[in-house]
Amino acid sequence: MNGKDKASVRFKLINNLIVIPVEINGVEMSFLLDSGVNKPIMFSLNPGDSLSIEQKERIQLRGLGSGEPIQAVKARSDTFKVNNILKLNLELYIILDQEINMSTRLGVPIHGIIGYDMFKDFIVEINYSAEKIKFYNPEKYEYRKCKKCTDLPLTFRNNKPYIDVSVAIEENAEPDVPVKLLIDSGGSDALWLFEDEVKRINIPEKKFDDFLGRGLSGSIYGMRSRVKKFNIGKFAFENAKVAFPDSTAIAYVKNFKERNGSIGGEILKRFKVIFDYRNKRIRLRKSKYFSDPFRYNMSGIELQHNGMRVIQEVKKRNNTLQTNYGRQTGTNDFNIVFEHYNSFSLVKAYEIAEIRKNSPAEFAGLKEGDIIISINGKVVDKMTLNKVTGMLEGRENKRMRLKILRGRNVLKFEFRLKEVL
Repeated sequence: MNGKDKASVRFKLINNLIVIPVEINGVEMSFLLDSGVNKPIMFSLNPGDSLSIEQKERIQLRGLGSGEPIQAVKARSDTFKVNNILKLNLELYIILDQEINMSTRLGVPIHGIIGYDMFKDFIVEINYSAEKIKFYNPEKYEYRKCKKCTDLPLTFRNNKPYIDVSVAIEENAEPDVPVKLLIDSGGSDALWLFEDEVKRINIPEKKFDDFLGRGLSGSIYGMRSRVKKFNIGKFAFENAKVAFPDSTAIAYVKNFKERNGSIGGEILKRFKVIFDYRNKRIRLRKSKYFSDPFRYNMSGIELQHNGMRVIQEVKKRNNTLQTNYGRQTGTNDFNIVFEHYNSFSLVKAYEIAEIRKNSPAEFAGLKEGDIIISINGKVVDKMTLNKVTGMLEGRENKRMRLKILRGRNVLKFEFRLKEVL
């Protein structure tokens, strides 16, 4: 940190995920800060990208998802910089498959993921409310007294942090079930739990099938539901969202048998979090998001940003023409002529990537590949993906009117949001 005791970094909070600016070998990029990742991962570069990086052997990576392992290259950067935090000769993996890209699902450029290397040498304070991270020199850091905080122990496996908490899955489920969860700032959901008959981790009666996300090894499907209560230290949440991923999608991570699931960004953002890897400790204090309701997408639409589309606008331009009729009247007459002209612009294309079965969107006739033009009369092409996705959430029975582009046809659809859980 250039001799300083701390460094501050601004980040963007997108869909509960932390996006930080990084610089690799002098090239500016954006990475996800993911506490659930050991080695940094970079997505395959486009042919026009100017980054030069030393590449070594080819390897196979396996992650969440039911697909096959993916091809990657083990590489080493000369410099990896976050603000004034400089790391030299950082080892990372470059994924060769250009189809694996988080940018489309978040609506902003994402060049890679970094985790353990940004946590291991510092005490890291993440302020979700202010969208700021502070990295402290652990030799100089002193914990302040904090009656509103709770300090909890961490355990580690493969350089990833785990925490012991408890959950009551359904009404009258006593006693609470103790679970060990990965602290996963790279997951946007609140909770993931892995089914386990022995530990009484069962899917609640109220549930629905859903697309949960995409991992390195493919799409992840499973069940969504709510837990009656989730306890982390002295803090408790009721009716928190929970996802139960399909067993095939988590086969790779289940080699750590003690793990029962994950805590994701929708829980973490409800706190100001201090990670202290050196002392195996985490400190939590409520943030402004603590009491926010746990909403879920009742429409059944999963969107992605699929590049740009061209729109044609017909505009009017007025010209004032002066005509002299002086021989007859000695005055000037003015005519206003309206001239039509075409204007072409590039706007964001928000595409339906997934539609949940038996959802209001499916029953209304919407399809994967449809491009959203407007929602309830509001044109979406200048909005962020976060904002558009938020418009698909709301109260039960809220009327949704969508105008979409399907091929070359503009179609209109209408449905009402339906509470499932």
